[in-house]
Amino acid sequence: MNSNSEIKDLLQKFVLNQCTPEETNEVIAYYKKNKLTDDFPSVEDIKNLLGEMPKMSQQTADGIFMNILSSSKENETTIDIAPKKSHFKKYIAIAASVVVLLGIGFFYKQNIQNKISEPKFDFKSTDIVLQLEDGKVQIIHEDNSVQVLDSKGNVVGNQAGNKLVYENNSDLEKVSYNTIKIPYGKKFQLQLSDGTLVHLNSGTTLKYPVRFIAGENRQVFLDGEAFFDVAKDKKHPFIVNADNLNVRVLGTHFNVSNYPEDAATDVVLVEGSVGMYNTNEEFNADKNTILKPGYKGSFNRENASIITKPVITDIYTSWINGGLTFRNMTFKNIITKLERRYNVTIINKNEKLANEKFNASFKEESIENVMSYFNDIHGINYTIKNNQIVIK
Repeated sequence: MNSNSEIKDLLQKFVLNQCTPEETNEVIAYYKKNKLTDDFPSVEDIKNLLGEMPKMSQQTADGIFMNILSSSKENETTIDIAPKKSHFKKYIAIAASVVVLLGIGFFYKQNIQNKISEPKFDFKSTDIVLQLEDGKVQIIHEDNSVQVLDSKGNVVGNQAGNKLVYENNSDLEKVSYNTIKIPYGKKFQLQLSDGTLVHLNSGTTLKYPVRFIAGENRQVFLDGEAFFDVAKDKKHPFIVNADNLNVRVLGTHFNVSNYPEDAATDVVLVEGSVGMYNTNEEFNADKNTILKPGYKGSFNRENASIITKPVITDIYTSWINGGLTFRNMTFKNIITKLERRYNVTIINKNEKLANEKFNASFKEESIENVMSYFNDIHGINYTIKNNQIVIK
């Protein structure tokens, strides 16, 4: 980490609470050995980087400011603040050099996380939820049509039925994000401002820019599963961040599955070319994994390794049209996926089944037919009452 641009990138991720533990340690280690120099990003630069950071009250900012000063007595650093500046600007100045104060970064991140923590989304609800750039929440009803507004009241998107389409005519000069959350039992379509179409599976969260900015990568953040039909743009790579994995394309069709119960994040390429690499790396086509059409790349979350193999892509994208596929999957993971797909509760009283592995594929079937299959083929006894399934 020798260049100022690398420091800027890491600092941006740090103050926005996006650093991995390894990146955080790297930042701290850097400042143990170095002092601020003239070419380091200024307070104004950091204010720009913090454009997406939630606003806080003056009282909150002053409280954190005092705690930072208190906790940094052993590593005191003088910060000149011009007169008549607001308390919040004073706090931004501290944030700009927060990594200089050994250990304060961890305190800052922890406090901000506590202050802006949101109620955990109930994926078993029936509502598709859209969180706007200012933190406000808008409910998406599939039998309705609504407009999506930015913080200034301008229309940035229109929803009709099962699809939300963002406009590309807004005059945004900096990236602002919306986040959509799809509950269990539902799927949804999202068209981004560049024309990219995203199919979102049940139990999925996607954070994405309201409008992509010229000169910057087109980056979105995925938890769950989505199929991307990416609009071609050679000047602006499209990057899907799936925890510690980045998936980079210029324009193509591919599926990303990044559910928490799975040991690996899977990328299945239908058309075009896809690069897979760790988020703490810069993309390098000569060194990173490049998928070919008809291949699946699996990113092991434990050791960050990537393996590839040829697959029948239709199997992995059949969920878009109501299909359901399990490949060498433990029964406990199958249960989780069935709960997500059908928004049911499954209680497994047969502990021996939990780690047994199964292969199965279904078209658009009801949960009753799926359970009947497991009973007929594998002898799994169960009862269904309302939305609860008990496996004996």
